[in-house]
Amino acid sequence: MTHRRKPVAAFAMRPDLPALLFSADDLAVLSEVLDLDTATTVEDFAAVGIDRLAEIDVLITGWGSPHIGEAELRAMPRLAAVIHAAGTVKGHLHDQAWDRGIRVTSAASANAYPVAEYTLAMILLAGKRVPDYIRGYAIDPRVYDESADPAIGNFHRTVGIVGASRVGRRVIELLRPFDLDVLLYDPYLDADDPVLASATRVELDELFAASTIVSVHAPLLPETVGMVGRAQLALLPDGATVINTARAPIVDQDALTTAVRERGLRAVLDVTDPEPLPVDHPLRALDGVVLTPHVAGALGTELRRLGECARREVELFVAGEPAEHPVTKEALIAVA
Repeated sequence: MTHRRKPVAAFAMRPDLPALLFSADDLAVLSEVLDLDTATTVEDFAAVGIDRLAEIDVLITGWGSPHIGEAELRAMPRLAAVIHAAGTVKGHLHDQAWDRGIRVTSAASANAYPVAEYTLAMILLAGKRVPDYIRGYAIDPRVYDESADPAIGNFHRTVGIVGASRVGRRVIELLRPFDLDVLLYDPYLDADDPVLASATRVELDELFAASTIVSVHAPLLPETVGMVGRAQLALLPDGATVINTARAPIVDQDALTTAVRERGLRAVLDVTDPEPLPVDHPLRALDGVVLTPHVAGALGTELRRLGECARREVELFVAGEPAEHPVTKEALIAVA
């Protein structure tokens, strides 16, 4: 009786990540279906022996993965799958991987969950004007005056979502139980897209003119740099809130700073340019601004969700079944 050979695999990521991404049970499953040294990670392919590279069938990558370029792909002729336990693969994987028919998967969908949860929390807090009170109430308890702000609250507030990305869709899903009116802008959306059962499709300027809270979830592409600029911000009513958990360059930061200073716009920014902002940047001192240090994505316990996604992709690959979250060469054009 012959036994089927286990695919030879390696972790290619920061050395501390496997223990953070994978539970003991996950690591046991990976060891069962793969020939994998779970105690070792590859940080530099040049440091791995040529004979060892030639044996690798599967790479499990993550943050800190070394670049997998043409030379690395030539050195790994048996490589059949790159299972990424994080979001985008743009930064570390050469296009030739797809030309060779290598299976590529990503845990971007799993990473969308915490970003969407952060966004939901910030939308609801913004509707209650919490960004205003974070600083002011600590200084003066009289800063809150209910009679002076009749527009406070989340009942039938209009929320605009820019981008039907994984995160944008998840945010819309999380908003369903609330009495909010949701608008959506995405130029690539099909008329019969299921997300439109929970949001009304509008053009970008219409979204800004009608919303009091706008949350940005578009990918960073040449055409989206500065997409939210002075003209769009001018359409927002005074006191509206802009939330950005996507990429900083999508929002014109200088224009946003001016709008916050001159018109009382609020801003919740988990991404800035640069990151972090200099200590003397005006956004650090303006009222109604919440700055967080890029914490919306998976952190701490949430990393296990990414690990579970990667483990499942490995199991599907070994079983000869289709990937659950494949990444195609064409899809890279439209992702962050």
